[in-house]
Amino acid sequence: MTRDPRFDVLFEPVRLGPKVLKNRFWQVPHCNGAGSDRPGLQAAFRGMKAEGGWGAVFTEVCTIAPGSDVMPWVASKLWDEGDVRNLAEMTEAIHAHGALAGVELCHSGGLSANAESRAPASVVSQIASDINHLANGRALSRREIRDLRQLHVDGFKRARAAGFDLLTLYAGLGTFPIFFLYPFYNKRSDEYGGSFANRTRFTRELLEELRSQIDDCAIGMRFVVDTLEDPYGYGELGVRAGEEGQQFIAAFDDLVDYWDLNIGTLNWGEDAGSSRFFDTNHEAPYTRLAKAVATKPCVNVGRFTDPEVMVAAITSGQCDIIGAARPSIADPFLPKKIEEGRFEDIRECIGCNVCVSRWEMGGPPIWCTQNPTSGEEYRRGWHPERFEVARNKDRPVLIVGAGPAGLEAAVTLGKRGFDAVHLVDAGPAPGGHLNWMTRMPGLSAWRRVVGYREQQLAKLPNVTFVTNTRLDPEDVLGYGAQIVIVATGSHWAGDGIHPALHDHITGADATRPDVATPEQIMLEDKQLGASVLVVDGDGYHMGSTLAETLAAQGRKVTYATHFDNLGPYLRYTLEEQRMYQRLVELGVEILSQQLVVAYESGKASLVHVWSGQERLLQVDGLALATGRYSDCTLYDELLERDEDRNAAGIDQLHLIGDAHTPGLVAQAVFSGHRLAREIDTPNPDVPVPFIRERRLVGATEDDYRLGAPTLTTP
Repeated sequence: MTRDPRFDVLFEPVRLGPKVLKNRFWQVPHCNGAGSDRPGLQAAFRGMKAEGGWGAVFTEVCTIAPGSDVMPWVASKLWDEGDVRNLAEMTEAIHAHGALAGVELCHSGGLSANAESRAPASVVSQIASDINHLANGRALSRREIRDLRQLHVDGFKRARAAGFDLLTLYAGLGTFPIFFLYPFYNKRSDEYGGSFANRTRFTRELLEELRSQIDDCAIGMRFVVDTLEDPYGYGELGVRAGEEGQQFIAAFDDLVDYWDLNIGTLNWGEDAGSSRFFDTNHEAPYTRLAKAVATKPCVNVGRFTDPEVMVAAITSGQCDIIGAARPSIADPFLPKKIEEGRFEDIRECIGCNVCVSRWEMGGPPIWCTQNPTSGEEYRRGWHPERFEVARNKDRPVLIVGAGPAGLEAAVTLGKRGFDAVHLVDAGPAPGGHLNWMTRMPGLSAWRRVVGYREQQLAKLPNVTFVTNTRLDPEDVLGYGAQIVIVATGSHWAGDGIHPALHDHITGADATRPDVATPEQIMLEDKQLGASVLVVDGDGYHMGSTLAETLAAQGRKVTYATHFDNLGPYLRYTLEEQRMYQRLVELGVEILSQQLVVAYESGKASLVHVWSGQERLLQVDGLALATGRYSDCTLYDELLERDEDRNAAGIDQLHLIGDAHTPGLVAQAVFSGHRLAREIDTPNPDVPVPFIRERRLVGATEDDYRLGAPTLTTP
């Protein structure tokens, strides 16, 4: 398909010093749980972006020495020749598709926990660390600053040896250029402290040294151009875009080949902002200020998914290159789909930050709600755009339930060439619980999970979608399917079943007029009176979202949870602070470490989980977000009827998604995808063993292949 001329600007080449970027698509550094210790996962994951048309593909943050060990978080390393060898796998995979390979190099000083290396902390000034409170360090001497520069130079040389084309000096989120630059960190009184020239002396000396020794790679900086106001930033103790942000860029523009720009601090939720709080391209005002003084190409980020927005960003002079992390995770083939005019095939990022949560948890392999193949390219051999024809494609398939899991299973089976797939749902439209949940504040972008799959189903003539049809066991047995997949979802508990109690909240009963579940509030508009107590036993977003929903209706809301903070998983998705502020603005009273144990007609009994102190709250109603029950009755009944299934010709019966295990939308989508990918294996209910990149005694490369004997159980 011929490219629409409107988007030609996105595919223009851009010169970056000695290198040429083939288009304006730049996968900015982001973590994926691979680091340099899982070279197969890293290479396949990044290589997939290059195959999908990204002109530049970067690692995540890459530390240069043992004194910058960020364990338990998983980053890349270029400490030694072994790391060079492992990361060369990544650069080769990227180069194979004509893209430039980039690396973001840093030393995190006193913010490094050094849990693996046990190296002493290195700091500009002896101040307690923001996050590593036992590593205060001692202020670097002049000699140690010189040695630190050499560590950086050596790390950059190892990056070049590994085959990287784009070498980025990271100047943000806990690295030495900003430790010297920000008054928040720098309290020195010598030539490295005080004035702007002094606070940028280390960066200038380092860049000049790098330039003197490396001339065949592009050297750039990822720079935080604005550290924002309180309570989200450092205020006057950081940098502001229109002040020292512009001054910094002007000072070093002649020493770099490109600028990769972002905003924020260690609270990087202001940069990787979720869709609940930030629109796409939300960093534009800051980037425009930087671009006003930069003569070198500027990369902008901001969850770009719409090609029209991308074109406007370029043509308006806001930036020169479209940077993306999360959109490239959701759809590694985003550039190619734009180039080929296949806009309906773009899996748009929903901005849920589940990908971010994996890093924040300590770096297990990446997940993506929209793209279940993310992180599985090497481990399971999955390609996001290619599907093998199923060996049992002639068997008719019935999928009961068109929520995230059922939709994903239907699309994947359709693309695997099944002759006939019937997706049947009791409701009038696909989506399951997302149909009501995406009407809650801030969650509208999550509707993309449904929208993308609806568009794919419309292109699959072998998949039939049947609405407004509730199937019972007899209906399923008489349907004529040989493969039956039950994806009937789950529902929020109306009896107050609570993980901390391992029992029900006494008196909680959503059949009463003054007690409600989220579904009842959103689908039935159930009213709970002027004052409501929201109970959060879930720990993700539903409790706080429910509190926001009710408070926005003008009710007096109290939010109570047994957790230490407001939905602990919101900290992993970088949403906790913003959600806390929003609830405070709405007048919600937030009670943490408070376990609701009983409720009766306007009185709720709470117990502090540590002290045991009791309290009583007077409220008009109780809203429950304590736990969920699987809607698996249909599956359970069919499972018990072996003879009837055999007589009906059903030889495969499977349970997926929330009907199996209530959890994240990302897990429901993965569940449907995994089963559909492995539907023709001997036992599809048991996942095929995936490659584990571990050290094996006496191993060869054959041991790290799908189907290797080392992956089988004795």
